[in-house]
Amino acid sequence: IPNRSIELLVADAELATRREALNGVYAPKSRERKVSAALRAYAAMATSADRGAVRDVSKLG
Repeated sequence: IPNRSIELLVADAELATRREALNGVYAPKSRERKVSAALRAYAAMATSADRGAVRDVSKLG
């Protein structure tokens, strides 16, 4: 990159529009999907990622 710089050729109004779109709340699209029994069982027992995302059967009780 010459002079270690990048010139952005996008109008300020367009950048403002894009920033505004990013500030909205994310919501995934509603869709029908088949979730297997194994995935439902894992979801019911899985710990959070900071705890290793492992199964913890004590969560069933």
